[in-house]
Amino acid sequence: MNLLRRDNLHHTYADYLTWSRDYGDELVDGVAYVREPPAPSRIHQEVVGELYRQVAAALDGKSSRAYVAPIDVRLPKSGEADDNVDTLVQPDVVIVCDRRKLDERGICGVPDWVAEVLSPSTASHDQIVKLAAYERAGVPEVWLIHPTDRTLAIYRIEAGRYARANVVELKGQTSVTALSDVTVDWDRLLANLAW
Repeated sequence: MNLLRRDNLHHTYADYLTWSRDYGDELVDGVAYVREPPAPSRIHQEVVGELYRQVAAALDGKSSRAYVAPIDVRLPKSGEADDNVDTLVQPDVVIVCDRRKLDERGICGVPDWVAEVLSPSTASHDQIVKLAAYERAGVPEVWLIHPTDRTLAIYRIEAGRYARANVVELKGQTSVTALSDVTVDWDRLLANLAW
């Protein structure tokens, strides 16, 4: 699965709605990125699925909600109309605590936590393009998970910017600091993968 620049035009959410497919297309600062086959790897999907399962279970009975890709997350820069938003991403797993950010099209506003599972073909896009978009939007905490290296890079906002990543091994448990009572058990997650 590769992400390719669609063209050299500046796009908005209104444009995106005319050409986007079901999964994977994104806008960052008006630049359109489209996903090319093949689909994400089986390991990628297993990590995403287990991560979502654990996070959603931790939020059971709470007002916060977890979502798994594909879901459109529109990141307005100010008070622009929805159709004029020029940044839209589809994180692998996302948590939103403020239900006013939810609508029939997905999420409009800054999520409370985002996780991206890195794949060789999209890792640079996630680590450079999308991470910068998350920082500009003010996403409090972003996890970049590298299943092959079995590492997790945690980015947290400090004074409007991401501090240096805290890189940890995928072992034991890691708490989402942007929320209380959400912990991921890496030992269980990795044990459940069909390597």
